[in-house]
Amino acid sequence: MSEAENKARCLRMVASWNRWRVEGITDYWAPDVVHYSQDRPVSSAAMVALMEEGLRAFPDLHLDVRSIMAEGDRVILRITVTATHTGEFQGVPPTGRRVTWYLVEELRFAEGRVVEHWDVINHLPMLERIGQVAPAA
Repeated sequence: MSEAENKARCLRMVASWNRWRVEGITDYWAPDVVHYSQDRPVSSAAMVALMEEGLRAFPDLHLDVRSIMAEGDRVILRITVTATHTGEFQGVPPTGRRVTWYLVEELRFAEGRVVEHWDVINHLPMLERIGQVAPAA
């Protein structure tokens, strides 16, 4: 698969996120995909559970791709997430506040499927906004 085709696959997965279609993401995963979230291995089932938890807590969640780059079989996305905190998140009751956080995703493809996935998430601005952590002084 070409770099352009892999970038297009990533953008389709983001579009699925923005429509609450988790299966529109998992359909692109190879059966033996390896996930690393915050540098820790995570099973596909655990990854889906994290995604669903986020969608329940932030039902209007929207991913905005700020940049996308491909080299060989890898694609990297830099994303800004905006949402409204209307459901419980990590024990914090809904605040109704608009929040923002940031993430970088790296995906490696083989035969059109994601075989490795890494994410690095900066939740700090969102956690401060919903009161889970005190703002930096």
